[in-house]
Amino acid sequence: MSPVISPSELKNISAEKLIILDARVGKDVYQNYLNKHIKGARFIDLDKDLADIGENAAFGGRHPLPSVEKFGEILSDLGISEDSHIVVYDDKNGANAAARAWWMLKSFGLKNVQVLDGGFQNAEKESLEFSSGAETFRKTQLVKKKGWFLPVSTLEDVENELTNDSSTVIDVRDAYRYNGESEPIDLVAGHIPGAINIPFSENLDENGNFLQPEVLKEKYLKLLADKPKNLIIHCGSGVTACHTILALNYAGFDMPNLYVGSWSEWSRREGKEIAKEV
Repeated sequence: MSPVISPSELKNISAEKLIILDARVGKDVYQNYLNKHIKGARFIDLDKDLADIGENAAFGGRHPLPSVEKFGEILSDLGISEDSHIVVYDDKNGANAAARAWWMLKSFGLKNVQVLDGGFQNAEKESLEFSSGAETFRKTQLVKKKGWFLPVSTLEDVENELTNDSSTVIDVRDAYRYNGESEPIDLVAGHIPGAINIPFSENLDENGNFLQPEVLKEKYLKLLADKPKNLIIHCGSGVTACHTILALNYAGFDMPNLYVGSWSEWSRREGKEIAKEV
């Protein structure tokens, strides 16, 4: 199944096993969901459902993964089953939390998971049906998992791979953050020494839709032609990194590793070198 689905394709899906998740983030986000969401969509919260935020971001970053057991309980509470067809959207072209939800759902072992191309705005343009208020649905009981299925890297893994020149570490943040010009979220500006910068925004066209798979494939093959084939993707806190992982999967590449802690962990960890391009 393609990891990306268009609004027109979503219109034609049978509702029997379809579950739509609203993964928008921001101020008053739940109230925004209650005010207006795609009909039938269930709300999933980045900070509460897609992360287990600890006291010290130096160990795990700003959005560390919850345990797979806890995530299974969240999915059961959302009425998700092994055979559900899940479509996730946000209002940032998949880059806020929709792609993170996609990665976690796939890593939990669910097969039929897609991100809505263009997100909430595209759904409005394509006149999908919307509703307001809370949705009602039945809870389910998922098969328990012992661990995440997709590959992840720790801070120590990233450091070792860069030292041995055995992996390509891709930082998907905006160039000004990577360069160290300024840092709007984390405490220190800059990047992991040896990481290369390919902003996640380059996965999208001028309308905010994903580039076609063949275009993405050609783009990344060219950018990575002389680099180690094993890929580790990171961002600020392991959220927008999933946007590039989705794009690579859409283009037909093997699933790369996600460095969940990302810059928010590396930049706070005592003794870690910080590089800048300014």
